[in-house]
Amino acid sequence: MPSPVRLAAGLIAAALFTAPVALPALAHGDVTPQPVNIEGLEKLGPDWRGSNPYRGNKRAIEIGSSAYNQNCARCHGLGAISGGIAPDLRFLEAGDTGDEWFSERFRKGAARDGKVYMPAFGEVLGQEAGWAIRAWLETVPQ
Repeated sequence: MPSPVRLAAGLIAAALFTAPVALPALAHGDVTPQPVNIEGLEKLGPDWRGSNPYRGNKRAIEIGSSAYNQNCARCHGLGAISGGIAPDLRFLEAGDTGDEWFSERFRKGAARDGKVYMPAFGEVLGQEAGWAIRAWLETVPQ
C-alpha cells in the first residue's frame, strides 16, 4: 500500500494532467526574425514596388529559399507545404495579383481580434528579402 504522501502526490499529478487548464492561446509563439543576406541583389529603395522586381532572378530565388526557411517555414511549413497552421503559400496567385497580396501581408502582417496571426516583416527584413522570398515561392510546385 502506498504511503499517504505518495498517494496525495499521485492524485495531484493526475488532477494536473487531466483537468482542463486555462492557458492563453497564442496564434504562434514569439518570432525573432532572422537577418537575410541580400548581397548580390539590386537595392530597391524605401518605396515598396507594386510587383516583384526579382521574378525569375536566380540569385533572388537562392536568397528567398534561405530566407523562407529561416523566417517563414515555422508557420507556413517546409517547402511552403503548410501543415494547417498558416496558409499554404504554394497556392498564391502568380504574377502581380499574388504580389499585391503577398506584399501586403509580408509588410503589415495580419491580426484578428487583437491576436497576431502573422507578424509584420516589412520593416524588419526589408523589401529585398520580401521579394526574394516571393521569387522563391513562385518556383515551388503546387
